[in-house]
Amino acid sequence: MKRFSAFTTAILAAICMVGCSGTGGAKGSAENGLGGGYQTAVSVALGDLSADGTVRRFGDGIWEIEFASPNTLAGIKLSFNDGTAEAEYKGLSFSVPQTALPVKAMMLNLIEAVDSHSRSDELKGEEKDGLIELNGSLEGGDYTLTVDKNGDLMGFSMPNNELKMSFSDKTELSETPNATTEASSCEVTDTVPETAENT
Repeated sequence: MKRFSAFTTAILAAICMVGCSGTGGAKGSAENGLGGGYQTAVSVALGDLSADGTVRRFGDGIWEIEFASPNTLAGIKLSFNDGTAEAEYKGLSFSVPQTALPVKAMMLNLIEAVDSHSRSDELKGEEKDGLIELNGSLEGGDYTLTVDKNGDLMGFSMPNNELKMSFSDKTELSETPNATTEASSCEVTDTVPETAENT
C-alpha cells in the first residue's frame, strides 16, 4: 500500500507537469528535420517549476518523455502512442486516454505542433538569432516552435501557458518503443484525478 501511495503521488506530479499550466524577424526557411525517430535532451520551465529529461520521437504520434529532475519527477517516463498516455514509475504503470488529459497538456501540444510541421517539405518562418521560429495556434493556445538551420527541434514555447522547452544533443533513433509492459498496471479508461484536470 505504501508503494502504491508513493507511485500515485509521483504520477500526479508528472500529470501536473504535463498538464499545467516578440518582434518579427526576416523570413527564413530550413530543411525539415522534425520527422523520423530521434531523441534530445530537454529542459522545461513551466511557471515556477523546472525539469530536465529526455524526449524521444519514434514516429508520428509516438513519443516519450523521461524525467531526470527534479527529485519529485526523476524516474517517471510518460509514453504517448495510439491515443493513449502511459506513465511508468518504479515498476508500476498507469494509463489514460489522451483525450482525458487537460487541453493545455505540455506534451500533447508539443506532439501536435511537431508532428504537424514534420509533414511539410520545408520549414518556413521568421529568422531570429540564427534560428527559425514557426508560429501557430492549437486548442491549448498559441505556440512558437524553434528549429535550427538543419530543421532540427530547438525549442517550443506557449507563453499563455507559461511553458518553455529547450532541446539539445539530438541523436537519431531507429527502433520504436517496446509495446509490452512487464510491470503491473492500473487502467483508467475515462477519468484523471481532479487535481490534474484543474492544472
